[in-house]
Amino acid sequence: MSERRTWPLNGLALAVLWLFVRGPSLSVTRFAEELIIGLGVGMTLAYSVRRFYAPRVDVSGGLTSFPYAVVYVALFVYELLTANLEVAYRVLHPDCPIDPDVVELPLRVRSDLAITTIANSITLTPGTLTMDYDSDRNSLYVHSLAGTPAEVAAPIRRWEDYALVIFDEELDPGDPVPEPDRTTGSPADSSSTGDRGGGDDDGR
Repeated sequence: MSERRTWPLNGLALAVLWLFVRGPSLSVTRFAEELIIGLGVGMTLAYSVRRFYAPRVDVSGGLTSFPYAVVYVALFVYELLTANLEVAYRVLHPDCPIDPDVVELPLRVRSDLAITTIANSITLTPGTLTMDYDSDRNSLYVHSLAGTPAEVAAPIRRWEDYALVIFDEELDPGDPVPEPDRTTGSPADSSSTGDRGGGDDDGR
């Protein structure tokens, strides 16, 4: 098992953060000075609080999933840029071609971190918003400005394929995608029904 002590890695991360905060000039001398100061401060701080976290961490899984994480970020940035252009087009178009809808998206990932990552990726992408998560169905409910359910789900499924590997989920990217459960109403449907019922009560 590939293991490393945690506090030196934290100290190195603090040193890098120090460089970003200080913003040293590009001269080698100045950069080296700030790096040495950052390492001194970072390592000292990380060592002094080492008892507050596990002394060792398994990094083998992280090294394996790192390329997949890079691709995930690249796909997210691509969707972020294209979604900005698409939303701008729809808003500026004279006919304003917007057809909002709520799409149920059953997930293959199960861990909290994987679900949160995908949900936040959806919300950060213009034109889509994660409204709710149903733990019983393991489904996200996504509000979209336009597009069919298949079009809305397509980029999210690509993210999920890589998230399955990054977060070491039980299922694999090639496993079938679960279908939405149509036997019972979704929380979005219940909310809409409740709103209509509330309106009737107010009317009476």
